[in-house]
Amino acid sequence: MTQPRSEFYPRVFALATAVILGVAVFRILQPFIGPILWSVLLAFLLYPVNQALRRALKGSRAAAAMLLTLGVILVLIGPASFLAVAFTRQATDLVARLQAAAGEYHMVRLSDLLRVPVIDRVIRWAESVTPITADQIEGWFVNAAKTLLGLLVSSSGAIVVEALGTLVGLIVMIFLLFFFLRDGEEMVRRALVLIPLDAERQAHLVQHLSAVTRAVVFGSLLTALVQGTLVGIAFALVRLPSPVVFGGLAALAALVPLAGSALVWAPGAGVLAFHGRWGAAIFVVLWGVIVISSADNIIRPLFISGRARITTLPVFLGLAGGLSAFGPIGIVLGPVIVALVLALFRFAEESLSREPVTPG
Repeated sequence: MTQPRSEFYPRVFALATAVILGVAVFRILQPFIGPILWSVLLAFLLYPVNQALRRALKGSRAAAAMLLTLGVILVLIGPASFLAVAFTRQATDLVARLQAAAGEYHMVRLSDLLRVPVIDRVIRWAESVTPITADQIEGWFVNAAKTLLGLLVSSSGAIVVEALGTLVGLIVMIFLLFFFLRDGEEMVRRALVLIPLDAERQAHLVQHLSAVTRAVVFGSLLTALVQGTLVGIAFALVRLPSPVVFGGLAALAALVPLAGSALVWAPGAGVLAFHGRWGAAIFVVLWGVIVISSADNIIRPLFISGRARITTLPVFLGLAGGLSAFGPIGIVLGPVIVALVLALFRFAEESLSREPVTPG
């Protein structure tokens, strides 16, 4: 049915105006997308604490929001700044150690592995069937390690700056966080009006997406953070260099399917064994198998319900893609977006299965 001309042009004009204004608003907010997303995520994660503070303060939304915002500021300025400085300093020191050891040949050479009978036979066989020698392989490993750690040091400062944002971005994040904590419920209530679902399904959708988001952040990312911390503690106890750096790498490795944080602590145990520190090597292995690996089985069930259970693969894909697309915030945002898309498909499937079938 053709629309009357009196309705067509006003609607086209309204649509074009909305698109132009939307693009303009996006361009204005684009420099602050990171701080905005951080503030929204923090407000969501702090919602239970915010509710408890409101009850304790006799319903004062502003006072509860102010206390939580001050708490976030203290955490950002204190522990986060300390960890950022320690990470950069230890990564720089690690590169210097590697370069010095490579230059003076004080490092454990690959040829030293010939002392191990099984490895001796493998290396001898490889040398007999290929023109590659053990010294060449050692040189490749040294150069690759120096290049990788050099990139890590050169980018670590940029990662810290981007993760926390510039000073202006940090101020914007804190400013928005206060208002999201204070008025977030009202904002969500108004947004739900735009969703073409009845009240019951709206509530079910919000509950489902909230459970999935918490499952990703607490169940997967918090588990990875705890495992990385445990690896850093183990490395510090056995006096391996740069425990903060390797703890951070272990936290990222914990999101890799199948292998997990063992990608970091297992080579650490191997280095200790090759240096003859068998007691420390056995300690790291036992710590990894018993303490670090069991953290996943303890933490995940505390935060993930049966309906919100998320496998490691979507989290890993979201992490890798999110880091590439959004920068440091993609470590959190990528897995959340992937999990939410899967949750929406699951919600649609459940909704369609509950639809009454009309007889033909």
